[in-house]
Amino acid sequence: MDVSRARRHADSVRELEDSVATLNTEQLRRLARLGAIARLEQLKQEEAAIRAEFPELFGRGRRAAVTDVAKPSRRRGRRKMSSAARKAVSERMRKYWAERRKGKGK
Repeated sequence: MDVSRARRHADSVRELEDSVATLNTEQLRRLARLGAIARLEQLKQEEAAIRAEFPELFGRGRRAAVTDVAKPSRRRGRRKMSSAARKAVSERMRKYWAERRKGKGK
């Protein structure tokens, strides 16, 4: 019984291969697109099942905990440096790098 079933399967595979070989590129792309659409639908169903089984992974279980915690205040912007402060930093860095160059020469 298994041998005859295997032969029928092999015959149907050969027929499918022969029919695919006669398709042009546009027909193959159309069939591939239909297969892709069907697979996406399967994946959406799997995702829905996973979301239903584990809602805490997708935010539903965590939102209550997040709302209990006080939201942090708005982040302050960067302070602007005055021109005098920039000049002081520039002088310090100029001295720093001069010392570094002097130290390397030894």
